[in-house]
Amino acid sequence: MRITRVLGAALLALGLAAGPAAADSSPSPSATDDGKAPTQAGTSFRTATEIEQGQQATASASTGDYLYWSFPADAGQRPTVKATVKLPETHGAQTWQIDVYDGLRRRQSCQYGAATRAAAQGTSSVELTCVLRTVRAWSEAWANDPLPGTYYVRLTVVNLGASDLGQPVSAEVRVDSKDIGGAAAVDGSLAEPLVPGVAVKSQAKEDDSKAAVLSSLEPDDGWSSGWWSDRWVWTAVGGLLAALAGIGGYALTRGSGRPSRVPPSV
Repeated sequence: MRITRVLGAALLALGLAAGPAAADSSPSPSATDDGKAPTQAGTSFRTATEIEQGQQATASASTGDYLYWSFPADAGQRPTVKATVKLPETHGAQTWQIDVYDGLRRRQSCQYGAATRAAAQGTSSVELTCVLRTVRAWSEAWANDPLPGTYYVRLTVVNLGASDLGQPVSAEVRVDSKDIGGAAAVDGSLAEPLVPGVAVKSQAKEDDSKAAVLSSLEPDDGWSSGWWSDRWVWTAVGGLLAALAGIGGYALTRGSGRPSRVPPSV
């Protein structure tokens, strides 16, 4: 009976702690589009159009143009970039590609998804997807791990006939993220997120000027500090279960007391 109560308490504690972890592993809700979604794209890293996660941006361009967007991604998030290119009614075979770069303008490889796709002659549209690796709060200087900060999306055609160059196209880009939680937590964090203008941000505050800060986007709840994750919850639960297991083992092995056949001590 005593063992049953011990195991019941352990299962109850495990169930209470599983709630936050399950919430962390679920996809993050889409960002609320308070304003009008962007309807144009930049032509370089410096002129990239800023978009929020969960916001669908559109742009009209000509085949052969380089289209750039930027979005913020924080530690523990696994961003998914999706792009749809609507092609003209008449066109030849061509290949489109999306590339994603981090705040240091290092190209980030796609964990999975079709970042490059060929559109056969007469195809009305082509869809591209790039699922990035989970953003880490900290990394070694030599590593190419994705880090918190601004990310850039570049969309362009990489293979087409000369007759298709300059034809009008329209593009749609959307970025969503899944919160991975403590499974991706690391010991350490960046002093500042990798966003344009962060090196002169403190100087801009002193001068009371916003002109020096080039990027105005950040996650809805701000940049994470990098020290908290649900790993703390699971560590506490593990310690509690270990204590309960010790109590249960003692209760199981101590028996009901002194056997009746053993005479009492004088």
